[in-house]
Amino acid sequence: MTKIFLVIASMLGGLSVVAGSFASHALKEKLSQYSLDIFQTGARLQMYHSLALLMVAFLLTIEELPKSLMVIAGYAFIAGIAIFSGSLYALSLTGIKWLGAITPIGGVAFIVGWSCMAIAGWNLKL
Repeated sequence: MTKIFLVIASMLGGLSVVAGSFASHALKEKLSQYSLDIFQTGARLQMYHSLALLMVAFLLTIEELPKSLMVIAGYAFIAGIAIFSGSLYALSLTGIKWLGAITPIGGVAFIVGWSCMAIAGWNLKL
């Protein structure tokens, strides 16, 4: 899982840079400031959680950490990025308002990921 999470984190992190640049340059004249802010929020949270996934990949190399919790955290971060950032990208580009209703599901996935990391840290046997 370490290798998979490392590769996915790197790809998602790079894509967040692409998304942020795309918003700043290509979308600046096409979207309202409100829609542009929504898109950039998606890119920012994608980067934060790509870094969190990268941390999960490295923490999986620590033998004393509960692996199952770290794997759940990794998958939760991936799901959170897909749902949270993906719904914000789609909302800002299409203006379809109901897409904003699924964004909190991604937020819950982020919270699950951070919670699993916290529990794993608490259960660390040193």
